[in-house]
Amino acid sequence: MQIAANKAVSIEYTLTNDAGETLDTSAGGEPLVYLHGAGNIIPGLEQALAGKQVGDELKVTIDPENAYGEFSAELVAVLGRNMFEGVDELEVGMQFHASAPDGGMQIVTITALDGDEVTVDGNHPLAGQRLTFEVKVADIRDATEDELAHGHIHGEGGVHH
Repeated sequence: MQIAANKAVSIEYTLTNDAGETLDTSAGGEPLVYLHGAGNIIPGLEQALAGKQVGDELKVTIDPENAYGEFSAELVAVLGRNMFEGVDELEVGMQFHASAPDGGMQIVTITALDGDEVTVDGNHPLAGQRLTFEVKVADIRDATEDELAHGHIHGEGGVHH
């Protein structure tokens, strides 16, 4: 069986940046399970995995536009501390839901605190970075009707509701 749309795919992976630092890995844990073709993983990795079979191994470097996007200065803002009513203590690294420019919701991360000024960043932490994945395809199966309806995998290694 080959990786294609509507297949439940299990991969073992290690993610590194251009400096060779490991950013994430499934080593020592369960493989990542995702629904191919549903946008559950970054586009560049999904494209590289299409057509692969169980046991296949690959190393692929993905530019920002096919990963988490370019870094956007427009998504960085300095807000007043009063915008965080009800939060007793603010710390760098805290994340909050906020209104996105398109009217939807986005997650913003506090990146700096200076007196009453709070700098937040709505970029993904890996935005603007080239990413290298070393991947081994561990399993491929047909997704269930429930998984297809929900747009993601259920059970071990997938989303649990």
